[in-house]
Amino acid sequence: MNFLTFSVWQLVAGVACVAALGTAGLWLALRKHPSAEELEHARRQFLVQSGRLVDAMMLDVFEVDGEDGRTLTMLLYEYRIGGVDYQCSQDVSGILGIVDPAQVRVGFPCTVRYQPGNPQNSIVVAEEWTGLRAGLPVLPTFEDPEPLDVSHLRPRRDRR
Repeated sequence: MNFLTFSVWQLVAGVACVAALGTAGLWLALRKHPSAEELEHARRQFLVQSGRLVDAMMLDVFEVDGEDGRTLTMLLYEYRIGGVDYQCSQDVSGILGIVDPAQVRVGFPCTVRYQPGNPQNSIVVAEEWTGLRAGLPVLPTFEDPEPLDVSHLRPRRDRR
């Protein structure tokens, strides 16, 4: 058997493989990569659609300087899942039209959506959902009911 002789079908198959690999390489090199904002938006969408809810406490709202010179508004919150305490923060700079940091009440309870297999992946605010509360819950008040009729318990004096 001589390995130096090629038939036509082997030559065509080799050229097709090289063309397919070249096309795949070009596609990988030239495709549009998602930006950091698009990745964060997709993460929030995923958590809104499939995240579990847990009660949390809003600890702080603060601003930090980002690496690119922007000022980032962060929400710091704390929650407990399965006896483990988590302290996380969420950058809300991209969704400031939805949440006003001046209206966020530090020290109030809030609701967090988290990923079940990865509890530190969590959010408090997204485009279609918010776990922030406007205030403490107000329990309904009930008027005093009519007093019970206890006349049958009193001894009767007119018995002789």
